[in-house]
Amino acid sequence: MTDPAPASDNTGGLARRLGLFDSTMMMVGIVIGSGIFLITGIMANSLPSGGWILLAWCVGGLLTLAGALTYAELGAAMPQAGGQYVYLREAYGPLAGFLFGWVLFLVSMGGAIAAAAVGFAEYLGYFFPRLSTSTIIWSTTIDLRLWAFDYSLSMGQLVAAAAIVGLSTINYIGVGLGKVVQNVFSVVKIGTIVAFIVLGLSVSGGRSIDLSLNATTTSGVGFGSMMVGFGLALVAVSWAFDGWHNINYVAGEIKNPKRNIPLTLILGTLFITALYVLMNVVYLFAMPAEEMRGVTRIAEEAAGALFGGASAGLISSAVLIATFGSLNGAIFVAPRVYYAMAKDGVFFERAARIHPRFKTPAFAIFIQAIWAALLALSGSYEQLFTYVTFINVLFWIAGTASVFTLRRTRPDMPRPYRTWGYPVIPILFIIALIGILVNTLFNRPTESVAGLVILLLGLPVYFYWSRQRHVSA
Repeated sequence: MTDPAPASDNTGGLARRLGLFDSTMMMVGIVIGSGIFLITGIMANSLPSGGWILLAWCVGGLLTLAGALTYAELGAAMPQAGGQYVYLREAYGPLAGFLFGWVLFLVSMGGAIAAAAVGFAEYLGYFFPRLSTSTIIWSTTIDLRLWAFDYSLSMGQLVAAAAIVGLSTINYIGVGLGKVVQNVFSVVKIGTIVAFIVLGLSVSGGRSIDLSLNATTTSGVGFGSMMVGFGLALVAVSWAFDGWHNINYVAGEIKNPKRNIPLTLILGTLFITALYVLMNVVYLFAMPAEEMRGVTRIAEEAAGALFGGASAGLISSAVLIATFGSLNGAIFVAPRVYYAMAKDGVFFERAARIHPRFKTPAFAIFIQAIWAALLALSGSYEQLFTYVTFINVLFWIAGTASVFTLRRTRPDMPRPYRTWGYPVIPILFIIALIGILVNTLFNRPTESVAGLVILLLGLPVYFYWSRQRHVSA
């Protein structure tokens, strides 16, 4: 597990410049965005006590760890740029890999980057109100005969587009500069959260948390309804943990990947889980679960209860830093998937080229920036993003199941790290994902069908690029 990796990945061009600290800060920076500051109040709508809230966060962390342990085997065995795209391609064929990359570029990552950028602009508007999304600078009605809709452009959307372009430029001109930005913002983000936890625990003397797990006693809710509510809470928690597997996209640039990819995934998940649980302990010291219900900006409310109203600005600063770091991480990692796709001839040919001076997948970064900025300006990213939630969970299930497939079809593949607890751990993760999948299908049937349509639209694109590849060959 300690054999050194070559200086560049086996697809050529990308140098291994990310050490264990860099990759861990990348993972932590991507995962910890605005979610931990917002969603506990949403969870309280379906959970009756602080004990259930903390249990949901612990279970969410354990499930994420199960996924991390599984993807650690895949990343160490195939330390190439592209991550899940590579695993799906190797396990199920090139079409499966392409469809993952298609949805990732078109909606999943494009929409996520747009959403993070607009979220950043929204919190920047707390300090500079004229730059917020509520400052409308132009509006009109667009009539396409069969379809008419109102469109408005805000200063916040322009700020979001500028943030996307600016961070993309930083990552375009070098991995070194991109990782420095990520490391700095991740360290500041972690320091801010740790300070909040320490101060919160220090001023919460005499307060208690309702740790009861007896739903019938605490709220009169039946066991069946309680399990449904707990499932809904886990869906919210999974959103806060989303992005943990994105570090595998840059496996081709991680030093000593056989050792560092598993360590990054495992240590990063444990660290994030600890921060999340402790943050929620502070929230529950500040206010009981019943008072949290319907509170969206739970961190601000908790800070106000513990430290006074003046702390709201500090929390807004923390969310601003967290969102900016998460945005930079997403912009950094995703183009490596498009680079891998282009190397296989199923994406724009120029995306497979490495910049001769900067040693980055420059064109892949460029087209991602343009598309994500357009989504931010269009204001349609949120609806698009809900369309592919169902599809994303399907790909997670397929990616996790590829551990079983590849052990059967490629038993001789070098596996410097093997999933701890195999086969139980991957199976438990798949069961949890199936639960989220069913929940999504029943709660968002229209969006789930729309996501399948977006997925199927990738079929003619795949066959076109495949034909072009064979013609050029």
